[in-house]
Amino acid sequence: MVYTTTDLTRLNAGDENRNLPAETLVRIALGRGEGRLASTGALAVRTGKYTGRSPKDKYIVNEPSVTNHIDWGSVNQPMAPETFDRLYRKAMDYMAGRELFIFDGFAGADERYRLPIRVINEFAWHNLFARQLFIRPTDEELRTHRPEFTVIDLPGLKADPAVDGTRSETFICISFERKIVLIGGTEYAGEIKKSIFSVLNYLYPFRGVLPMHCSANVGAEGDVALFFGLSGTGKTTLSADPERGLIGDDEHGWSDDGVFNFEGGCYAKCANLSAEKEPQIWNAIRHGTVLENVVLDPATGEADYDDTSLTENTRAAYPVDMIPGAVIPGKAGQPKVILFLTADAFGVLPPIARLTKEQAMYHFLSGYTSKLAGTERGVTEPEATFSACFGAPFLPLRPKVYADMLGEKIDRLGVRVYLVNTGWTGGPYGVGKRMNLAWTRRMVSAAVDGSIEKANFAPDPVFGLLCPDHIEGVPDDILQPRNAWSDKAAYDAAARELSARFEQNFRKFSN
Repeated sequence: MVYTTTDLTRLNAGDENRNLPAETLVRIALGRGEGRLASTGALAVRTGKYTGRSPKDKYIVNEPSVTNHIDWGSVNQPMAPETFDRLYRKAMDYMAGRELFIFDGFAGADERYRLPIRVINEFAWHNLFARQLFIRPTDEELRTHRPEFTVIDLPGLKADPAVDGTRSETFICISFERKIVLIGGTEYAGEIKKSIFSVLNYLYPFRGVLPMHCSANVGAEGDVALFFGLSGTGKTTLSADPERGLIGDDEHGWSDDGVFNFEGGCYAKCANLSAEKEPQIWNAIRHGTVLENVVLDPATGEADYDDTSLTENTRAAYPVDMIPGAVIPGKAGQPKVILFLTADAFGVLPPIARLTKEQAMYHFLSGYTSKLAGTERGVTEPEATFSACFGAPFLPLRPKVYADMLGEKIDRLGVRVYLVNTGWTGGPYGVGKRMNLAWTRRMVSAAVDGSIEKANFAPDPVFGLLCPDHIEGVPDDILQPRNAWSDKAAYDAAARELSARFEQNFRKFSN
C-alpha cells in the first residue's frame, strides 16, 4: 500500500474546516456538546476514562530505515508495518464521510529546523488544542505550507487487540517512513503533542540539535536557563517568572546557535492552582484556553482547581503569548544555567544542590523523579521512578545519544548545573510536606542569577551533592534535608534506600 501525507487531504475535511480560528472552534465544540464555557471564557472539556497518557499503548513501526537506530524495548515497542497498514486502512474507512478538522502549522520555532505538520482531528476541541499548542503559521506561510508529518487523531476509532495486534483499544503509532502518527481509542489530547515530541526526538540529533524535555526562560541580559523534568516537577510553574521572558514550558531544541521552543503554547497542570502562587498561569486561563478535566460549578461555571475528583492531571492548554513577556518567536541564545527538577517522593534529596560535570551526566542519565498522580493511566499516588534524560517515554534513540550531546555542550559552554527537589521534605510522601513553592522560587532565582555561589557548599554525606549553607529567604535547616526530618534514623534509612535504587538503576548504563 502506497500513501503519503499529501494524499490525506483528498479524504478529509472541506475547506470550511481547515485552519479555523480559535473562536470558531470554540463555537463548534460547544454546538457539538464537546464541552462548556468556564466563567473565564475557557473551553472546559472532559477526556473520559483516559485522563493521562497511555505509554503502554505507544508503538514505533519497525521499518528498515529506523530499525537499527531505535532503542527498542518497553518504551519503544515495535509494530510490524503490516499491522500499521491495517490500522491505517481502518482509520481511512472511519474518516470517510465524517466531519473532521485540520490544523496546519509547525513544530520548532527556529525556521532552520522547524517541522511542517498537519493535525487531523475528529473533535473540534482537539483541533483547538493542536492550534494553541503548536506553532501557528502566518497567512503567507499557510499558503505555501506542505506537511512533512501528519497526525491523525480519532478518539472514536478503537482497536481490536485480537485482530489488530495491539495491547488494548488504544493505540499511538509512529511511522517514520510514512511520516504519519495514528492515534485512536483515547480522548486525552496530550497524546497529540507528545507524539510530535517523540518524532522530533528522533529527527533532531541527526541534524546536530539536542531535543530536550525542559522549559526555558531568558533574562534581560540574554541569560538563558533550562528546567529539565518530567510532568509535575514544576517546569511550567518555575519557568513562568514575571522577571524573565518565557521561551517555552515543556519541549526545546538546543542547536549551535542557542535554544528554541518546539511549541507555540503551554500545557500547564492545574491541580491546586491559585492566583497567588501562579498568577501567570491563572491569568492565561481565558477565552481560547482549553481546560481538561477541571471541575466547574454547575451554576456559575467557576473552576474549582482544588477538586481533583476526575484526575490529579487537570490541565490548561493556551498559546504561549498569553503569558506576559513571552518570547515570540520562541528562541534565544546559549544557556548559562541548567536545573534538573525532581519531585522526590522519599523526601531525602536536598532542595537544591550544585552538580559537577560528572554528577550532571549521572543525574541526567538517571532522570530520577516521582511520577505524580494522574500523569499516566494507573498512577494514583507518587511513584519513585527513573526516566533517562528526564524524558524516557519520548526518546526513540538510546539515552547515550542525548547524554553525549548534553555533556559536550556543558563542557564547551561552561554551563552551571543544579539539582532541584520540588518534591517532599521532612519525610516521605504521606509523612512530610511538599516543598514550599516560595522557597523553591527563591532557590531557583539564586541559581539563575548566580547569587547562590556566594554560599559555602558542603557535600551531602549520602549522595555527595554540593549543598549550600544559606540562601536569602530560605530557612537554613531546609537546605540540609536530614535537618528537616524529626526522625533522623528514618531519614538515614530512606536515604540509603534511595541511594541503592540509584545504583541499581545505573547498572544498565555500565557499558
